[in-house]
Amino acid sequence: MASKIQEILGSAAAIAKGMGITFKEMLQPTITEDYPDGPALFQERYRGAHQLQRDDNGMEKCVACFLCAAACPAECIYIEAAENTDKLRISGGERYASVYNIDYSRCIFCGYCVEACPTDAITHGHGFEIAAYNTSTLIIRKEQMLVKIPEGATPPAIPVPVAAGH
Repeated sequence: MASKIQEILGSAAAIAKGMGITFKEMLQPTITEDYPDGPALFQERYRGAHQLQRDDNGMEKCVACFLCAAACPAECIYIEAAENTDKLRISGGERYASVYNIDYSRCIFCGYCVEACPTDAITHGHGFEIAAYNTSTLIIRKEQMLVKIPEGATPPAIPVPVAAGH
């Protein structure tokens, strides 16, 4: 009988403690953001849409090593590699990713691709508006993920051959 009373009193104490926390939070002012009218505020570690980074010279950091695709548990990264040449240099390595696609209908934003990248080519940005009505539009291509060329950098370009005799 005494243990039954102790059990009832313990339950009542737990309920009173929970209700105290609830009432304390009810008296606090609410915090709302004015999205979409105001800026969206994110924590530094927020994992948003992926970005493919460039180096200081404007060249792509991705060297098509396929480590990000291998680390992805959802298998949503597709890469095709191509060789850099003397006439066309896209990245600092021997190869570059001619095709780099991420299927956001499969991506779980785990961050394993970011951790696996040895050149820090792929990162999570703060983009969050990636909803779509059609899943075929959720395949994001390399051109959509590449960050802009840094100010003052010369973009990679095909050198114009000089004609003989000039």
